[in-house]
Amino acid sequence: MNEKENSKVNNSEILFIYDAQFCNPNGDPDEENRPRMDSEREINLVSDLRLKRYIRDYLYEKGYDIFVRKVDDKPVTAEKRMGEFNNSKEEEILDKLIDVRLFGATMPVRGNNRAYIGPVQFNWGYSLNKVELLEASITSQFATSENTQQGTIGKDFRVKYSLIAFFGVVSGRRAEKTKLKNEDLKLLDEAMVKAIPLQATRSKIGQYPRLYMRVEYTDSETVLGDFRDLIKLEEKVESIRDIKECALDISELVETLNKNKEKINKIYYFVDKNLELKVNGEIKTLKDALKDLGDGKLEEIR
Repeated sequence: MNEKENSKVNNSEILFIYDAQFCNPNGDPDEENRPRMDSEREINLVSDLRLKRYIRDYLYEKGYDIFVRKVDDKPVTAEKRMGEFNNSKEEEILDKLIDVRLFGATMPVRGNNRAYIGPVQFNWGYSLNKVELLEASITSQFATSENTQQGTIGKDFRVKYSLIAFFGVVSGRRAEKTKLKNEDLKLLDEAMVKAIPLQATRSKIGQYPRLYMRVEYTDSETVLGDFRDLIKLEEKVESIRDIKECALDISELVETLNKNKEKINKIYYFVDKNLELKVNGEIKTLKDALKDLGDGKLEEIR
């Protein structure tokens, strides 16, 4: 394989699962910042923008410049961000901004709005379990006025436990348009595994990645579909509150990947030691479950 072929980005599909314990994974500003919910089914929801924010912030803290960010801790327009690049050419701008290469953006380049559709896209995440909300009153240490001794009283909303699953795709064809590189995808893998715990705030602490898989194909044509349809949550107790109180059945996912192993170049993966995986009723490691894919097709993210 020559250097050009080695650098070519092919299609990938992503399964990402993390959990949230007594925190707020994604507040809804239209609902007093309550966790986003599908109330009819008691399912917790998380937007793709929330996930991308974690990734952008992680990459920025590692020293990579990103387009969608604040400047001096203040929101700015796209025009102002582009002003920082003066008369840089389009290719030079794409070379500098990893989040545009990954997720795309609408960028005013030399007076024209140039829209890049990002090769990396995610659905909204949803919980695999039914989720209960915890509502509490909180009191600020600051009084509402100098004449009032009592602090401000507000509401704090959290999920008791939510096991959240995302599905994502990487388009090889769109990767050509944004100059996405395989090195960028390796950084994406790293961010998916490390960003959420490192970006913890008061409302976000208590979230940990449990499973990540990026299935990289041998071409820019293969799409197998939403991996979340191929997994099942087994709850060991009636209402789970911890990752050790459940197991993940990946039998259908393993079967699908094995049937399409000729189309798979490599699987980049991370599995938390506390997540129990099952295949046809047996507890297995992901490495053992996918051993029929062949040598060299699994690469663990550390």
